[in-house]
Amino acid sequence: MTETITAEDAHLWLEEVDGAEAMAWVRDRNAETVAALTGGARFAELRDEIRTVLDADDRIPMIAWHGERVYNLWKDADHPRGLWRRTTLEDYRAGEPAWETVLDLDALATAEDENWVWQGVTYLRRGPLAGDHRALVSLSRGGADAAVVREFDLDQLRFVPDGFTLPEAKSDVSWITIDEIFVGTDTGPDSMTASGYPRQVRRWRRGTPVAEAPVVFEGAAEDVSVRASSDPTAATERAVVRRSLDFFHAERHLLVDGTLTKLDVPDDAGVDLHRDWLLIRVRTDWEVGDVTHPAGSLLIVDLAAFLAGDRDLTTLFTPDPHTSLSYSDWTRDGLVLVLLSDVQSRLEAVRYVDGAWQRTVLGGAELGQTDVWDTNADADEQYLLLSSGFALPPTLRHGVLGGDPPTVLKQGPSYFPADRITTRQFFATSADGTQVPYFVVGDPSAGPGPTLMSGYGGFEVSRVPSYSAIIGRGWLARGGTYVVANIRGGGEYGPQWHRSALREKRPRAYEDFSAVAADLVERGITTRAQLGIEGGSNGGLLMGVMLTRYPDLFGAIVCAVPLLDMRRYHLLLAGASWMAEYGDPDDASDWEYLRLFSPYQNVRQGVPYPPTLITTSTRDDRVHPGHARKMVARLTDHAHDVHYYENIEGGHGGAADNAQMAFKWALAFEFLWRTLAP
Repeated sequence: MTETITAEDAHLWLEEVDGAEAMAWVRDRNAETVAALTGGARFAELRDEIRTVLDADDRIPMIAWHGERVYNLWKDADHPRGLWRRTTLEDYRAGEPAWETVLDLDALATAEDENWVWQGVTYLRRGPLAGDHRALVSLSRGGADAAVVREFDLDQLRFVPDGFTLPEAKSDVSWITIDEIFVGTDTGPDSMTASGYPRQVRRWRRGTPVAEAPVVFEGAAEDVSVRASSDPTAATERAVVRRSLDFFHAERHLLVDGTLTKLDVPDDAGVDLHRDWLLIRVRTDWEVGDVTHPAGSLLIVDLAAFLAGDRDLTTLFTPDPHTSLSYSDWTRDGLVLVLLSDVQSRLEAVRYVDGAWQRTVLGGAELGQTDVWDTNADADEQYLLLSSGFALPPTLRHGVLGGDPPTVLKQGPSYFPADRITTRQFFATSADGTQVPYFVVGDPSAGPGPTLMSGYGGFEVSRVPSYSAIIGRGWLARGGTYVVANIRGGGEYGPQWHRSALREKRPRAYEDFSAVAADLVERGITTRAQLGIEGGSNGGLLMGVMLTRYPDLFGAIVCAVPLLDMRRYHLLLAGASWMAEYGDPDDASDWEYLRLFSPYQNVRQGVPYPPTLITTSTRDDRVHPGHARKMVARLTDHAHDVHYYENIEGGHGGAADNAQMAFKWALAFEFLWRTLAP
């Protein structure tokens, strides 16, 4: 289907991210919103309270293993960009660690006159120099997904002169040896996909031009991406090449001694190699011989036997109507399973003992969540667990698989009074009769009052209980009630929960969210006028649909870094990679259902929309800021009550440091309190 967009879209010029006219419009809208919402004492209190908890010295310094040490990235008032540092686990356990600074990002940004934002690190984990020796550090300008990659010497604590270096791009890197890496990056025409990710994998040797490195694998332009990952757990050099056909389907090829072998597994399955094992997470029913493995199952098999034709797969987990596998994580010789039972976590350990896989329960968190924070999979059976709840501060525990129960390493403080706050779980009945779970956090004796409801509902992402000092300080401590809706499209009940709101079934997610909103009012928890909602990214699309299709249910809407123009989303930045989730607007049959809920196309004159705040970031190179800009312009054209704020930095997270994060949330809370509790 073809359509002359420019003839019907008067705001197309706002898609020019750094265009002079567009940026002038952004500055004007920002000034209006800042003038309207930030002048009072409450805004300053909200901003300062949130900044205080984000910068607090008594937060748990979260760690990750590498080599003989544990590493931490620490942000506070003195280090807004971050301090990358390390210590030993024994020192960390003892109390106040003697941290060794590895890299001061603020000092680096000043010295290089660059607005560096930490994006991640890839450690060398194989060979004689594996351990605390070399790493590839990714640094983003202003928080964008595109990053500069630079080799870092963990012995000398400096960047390696003439080391592996990549200019700004959406690159992917993986160590092979100290002198070779797999790399996918922008090397010129035909090297990137239509979604803006690497199309090629090259084997790059130190001291040679990356553009001349031999191509190991090349996908198609319409693929989402291609990447290669070395497997440091293998006895010999081994890698997996993943060709992502779309967001949920991929080919996997085993690369050994230069030979590629395609793995005979479903292209929508999750695949993980670890030492001698092949782990397969099934997302649709898979028939193997006379056995059908149901969607959501976790299977394991000896890799060499599988490659030789053996299909005698061992089942480690099978879902039931209430319980799904969230994810799994390896130790050196075992596996930790994180399960969700009606959106409440349960952990089980699986170990191969005397020729059989044995399971034991590690524990869980009632109306809370326990996650595997990290494991020391290169070396031993150690693991870290992080537990928290909506009103339960985080606790970090350390354990050894097959040993004693985990013990507390660090306990996070409470940043808001929780003595009158309880967490309850209810189920709302959606339009098709499906029972949709949701959590209500607050004082149950308070009666109907200001309530903030959040949701996501996409990409098999689960919304689970977790501690948020920001929500606590800005909302709960001031008497508000907080709600998280576990709508379809997420992964709370496994892949089927996700598929039931995929593509043409997307309205199921919106029916679920509206059903929870109505249920809250029916239970007397809030009123329509006191019910505010917030969501970002795909959750921002959810907010846009609620605004244009269910405006009578809500008193206020906060919509962050959103998708909103579903006619053009696939043409903007990474949008093409999400067509498996939403559909292809250029396909007439797909546009037939997309047009019915695309928020930008469904703004109407004369409909009483609730007051709305829309925020985004100029540096968001994942969801184009044009979505938010154009929606605000169209709402303004139709005389609707809308505020807009665009952070110049921040990427898809909307903020590059704690000060920007505090400002963004204070803006949202001030808007919500003014609107819902005037």
